[in-house]
Amino acid sequence: MIRLADQTISPSELLETFSQDRQISGAIVSFTGLTRARTDGLAVARLTLDAFPGYTERVMAEIEAEARKRFPIDDVLAVHRWGIVEIGEPIIFVAVAAEHRRAAFEAVDYLMDQFKTRAPFWKKEDGPDGPRWIEARADDHQDVARWAKGETAR
Repeated sequence: MIRLADQTISPSELLETFSQDRQISGAIVSFTGLTRARTDGLAVARLTLDAFPGYTERVMAEIEAEARKRFPIDDVLAVHRWGIVEIGEPIIFVAVAAEHRRAAFEAVDYLMDQFKTRAPFWKKEDGPDGPRWIEARADDHQDVARWAKGETAR
């Protein structure tokens, strides 16, 4: 399941709910991305994420469908913030349930690489030097490229 949230998310509550009544899954792997106070050595006061609800969720759901075809997984939950996100607050929570841990780990890694580079979000950091727009970095694109080659985690 894919969701956008315009309010603070609670990874512990999301994980607890996602974990309930799992009888087939032998593993759940989760990832929580947080807003950093520094990017590339520059101070960050807050992050603003713009999205188009409906469209952004549809692209993220397409990425989820790709992960389900690629990995033997049971379930996915991805919740992504949009709007103003303060330093230290969660930006994204992704959890994958699978029968075995390796598939769950790899699926979370795959989902995060794809969301980071393909999900339609516009990110702006505000800092003491003013606002700056954030794009996917070269290493983010390298991470995505390894999946096209059939590689898995580094």
